Amino acid sequence: MARNRLAGTKVGKSKSAKYYHSNPEARDKKQKYDTEYNKHPEQQKRRSILQAINRKKGTHGNLDGIDEAHITKHKTKKQSQSRNRADKKRIFFRVKS
Repeated sequence: MARNRLAGTKVGKSKSAKYYHSNPEARDKKQKYDTEYNKHPEQQKRRSILQAINRKKGTHGNLDGIDEAHITKHKTKKQSQSRNRADKKRIFFRVKS
């Protein structure tokens, strides 16, 4: 899989970005959690589906800063990468307990 060329090029300005930048122990703990979370089969399937959609629609690897984002469980739309990756509030992404 191609590496995100935009990753690590800027220091974030949000409170959490500043916190993790100044607290390496917390950053390492978060990195470990994120690694474990992304190993889950549900998350891998979701990523693979979005990756296939991005390739099909021509937004994969062209550095345009655009991703396909879910607007419902089965519909997607083009959206900026930062907005798309920050949007965790959608109900269909929440884990059901």
